[in-house]
Amino acid sequence: MHPPTEHAPDPPRIPYPNRPATVALTALAPATWGTTYVVTTELLPPGHPLFAGMLRALPGGLLALAITRVLPRGHWWWKAAVLGALNIGALYPLLFVAAARLPGGVAATLGATQPLMVAGLAVALLHVRPTAWRLTWGVLGVLGVGLVVLGPQARLDAVGVVAGIGGTATMAVGIVLTKRWGLPAGVGPLALTGWQLTAGGLLLLPLTVALEGAPPRIDAGAAGGYLWLGSVGGLIASTLWFRGVGRLPVGASAPLVLLSPLVAAAIGIALGESLNPLQTFGFTLALAALLAAQLDTPHPPDRAARGIPRMRDDHVREGRTR
Repeated sequence: MHPPTEHAPDPPRIPYPNRPATVALTALAPATWGTTYVVTTELLPPGHPLFAGMLRALPGGLLALAITRVLPRGHWWWKAAVLGALNIGALYPLLFVAAARLPGGVAATLGATQPLMVAGLAVALLHVRPTAWRLTWGVLGVLGVGLVVLGPQARLDAVGVVAGIGGTATMAVGIVLTKRWGLPAGVGPLALTGWQLTAGGLLLLPLTVALEGAPPRIDAGAAGGYLWLGSVGGLIASTLWFRGVGRLPVGASAPLVLLSPLVAAAIGIALGESLNPLQTFGFTLALAALLAAQLDTPHPPDRAARGIPRMRDDHVREGRTR
């Protein structure tokens, strides 16, 4: 059994040649999530966030379980359920509600505050204090996203704002807990993703049936949208994300979510929109904040030097992530 008080290990160092590849692969996840807004507003039937969240989670989760054939053991049953509820079951419908009720700019700016939430939670749960460097760039990242996507026409819907903040907060907690708990021995990111997608999808299934049901009509565009969100935007992106969260320092992985609003803005440009000089400056500032967070910063003192016990799985996970 674990000691009564568990503390997260310090993020293991990744050899320099592997770090850029890990960052790039992890960044593909929030970049893919940047398509959620346009897919939701342009392709999916309105008024069915629970159904959309359930379809985005459950089929992919069951497929991952079929591929890996690995089920949780011991305390990982409840840990997988908690992570699934936070990262999937609560996050997905809240994101769809925010996307449906808020302009993309407002929803994106709320999501951009996640690195700051993660920094605060990391102090309490990981005992890792963010540096002034990363806090400063976190604030500048939010400012940059706001300059890109907010405009005078932006409206605030109370339900949408609550959903946007709630989705951002649940994902922030999920990131920190994923980092704190790591992976059990012999389990890879695909299995962990399958556990979470399945747990979150099963949580949403009865709620969808009881409160919402299926849309009365799903045309070809909607079917394609659900397929995209469930495969590339769900199973594949989530696997890359949880792999990266397990390998990168939490202060480096969290700012990657800034890519979501930046990709959404790029899609808007591709569809005929243009950026004014202030928006261009904001885009550059947000991108600089994302990149600056990847720079190496001094690591905190060794855990043993602070008298903090190591988790039993630390050596296993460090060996696997190197």
